[in-house]
Amino acid sequence: MSKNPSVPAETPSSTPVSDTSQGGESEAVAVAKELAAAAKRRMPSTRQIGMGAAIGVGSAAIVAGLLYWKGGRKDRK
Repeated sequence: MSKNPSVPAETPSSTPVSDTSQGGESEAVAVAKELAAAAKRRMPSTRQIGMGAAIGVGSAAIVAGLLYWKGGRKDRK
């Protein structure tokens, strides 16, 4: 068994083929910068993480309050 997955010969590769004789290195740098910028856009900011945590804690407090609320009733014996 080989560790490489079988790929048909007519299937094109996922990486673009470019001419490396003219500016191949600068094109690779541009692609790397584009990928880094895309990764940065997908990452949530610390502010978003903090807001998500605050909303989660607040909603848990509301649910707990509703579960343990006695509705103004007096204890019946």
